[in-house]
Amino acid sequence: MSDQSLAAASLPPSAPATPASPAPASPAAARTKLLLEGPILPTLLRLAAANVLTLLAFAGVITFDGFFLGRIGTNALAGASLAFPWVMLVLQTTNSGMGVGVSSAVAPRADALVLHAFLLALAVAASFSTVLLLGAPFLFGWMGGRDEMLADAISYANVALGGAACICVSNLLGNTVRGTGNMTLPASVLVGCVLVHIAISPALIFGLGPLPALGPAGAGWGLVIPFAGGSAVMIWYLRSRAIVRLNFRGVALRWEFFADILKVGVPGLINIAITNLSVVLLTGIAGQMGRDAALGYAMGARLEYIQQPIAFGFGTALVAMVGTNWGARQYRRAREIAWTGAATVAALCGTIGLIVAFQPGLWIGLFSDDADVARLGSLYLHIVGPAYLCFGLGLGLFYVMMGVGRGVAAMNANAVRMMTSAGLGLFAVYWLELGVAGFFAAVAVGFCVYAALLVRAVFSVRAPEAALATRS
Repeated sequence: MSDQSLAAASLPPSAPATPASPAPASPAAARTKLLLEGPILPTLLRLAAANVLTLLAFAGVITFDGFFLGRIGTNALAGASLAFPWVMLVLQTTNSGMGVGVSSAVAPRADALVLHAFLLALAVAASFSTVLLLGAPFLFGWMGGRDEMLADAISYANVALGGAACICVSNLLGNTVRGTGNMTLPASVLVGCVLVHIAISPALIFGLGPLPALGPAGAGWGLVIPFAGGSAVMIWYLRSRAIVRLNFRGVALRWEFFADILKVGVPGLINIAITNLSVVLLTGIAGQMGRDAALGYAMGARLEYIQQPIAFGFGTALVAMVGTNWGARQYRRAREIAWTGAATVAALCGTIGLIVAFQPGLWIGLFSDDADVARLGSLYLHIVGPAYLCFGLGLGLFYVMMGVGRGVAAMNANAVRMMTSAGLGLFAVYWLELGVAGFFAAVAVGFCVYAALLVRAVFSVRAPEAALATRS
């Protein structure tokens, strides 16, 4: 978020000296006043509350997919877990990564940007589908997929990733609508997609009446079909009801319109790619120790996927509050907001971590009753669960850094986390021979390093005046 400046209000020379009734404040002015003067924690909670529906929607996708597939058997759940980070990459990239670029770019040249966003959605989807489907056998094999587990992974991926266009169009057009100020419709459509997903997935996976059981492919169809409906709703709205219109004729394609979206969206895309590739890399390392080790890690990773939208819900509020106050030179208040918000996210994630560390069955039991999977999944949560406090702190401070315009430093911290967990994990498994427990400990260390790097980065950010004085 770029720095924002405030213009001082002054009475024009021609204004009458007699008292007059004050003009009603505009919604934008009222919101800015709230960001600059409102009580910190209540304001943070108020702004974050608007994202609750989106948080619940993502939690639904993350949880119920695994719940249904776990009823088929361990191989189906393990196979889908190999494809799951790639599916989440598509979902997150177009909802909160590239989607942010669409939302920020749509206002200045709204009608022209809508068509460009639509075409970009198709291009992103084609890229994901082509690369991931062609590379799926190799990628899933490297991640530990063998025999029936690999077949189930490919079956799920062929549908879920082959239908990436439905997800990309629904999410990017939803962000287009958000860019016009309409937050309700995109959130409602996303929640509707998840509710339909939960409703139809059992029938598609297990069969119902004349409908045959499709197994893991049914879970993929259960994701693609609702998002196809979401895409149709978004296209209809932007063609007929929105204040901006999706027009396929009379709009000249211009590279600078794509550039407006990409210059904001690409940094978010890179960070999301790092996050999901971290899961892929760590799943691959765990997979070398066997299917159950890979699945034990994957069950924990699903819980971490739920913590990310929690952080995003508060993070969007943090970016707005920190950025507005930093731009208004209220540096002390900006720092108070930063630490209050980061501590809130850390407390939420830490609480989740402590609960599952002491009662791992509350989470692992949702997906599998296999004794070996439960044992390794529980071991993961025993070791890594307490480190979710650091994970949450890092996630919160990531958005603080975005608020002061230091997104690159935040992305670098995420990349170091990935390399730390993977590097230490390999060292623990192959050199120290600590096995699965050593690998899980390396993941926990990665979360701690992530938090430490971002704490250091936040403390290193100085007010522009102080930085100027130091240079002079």
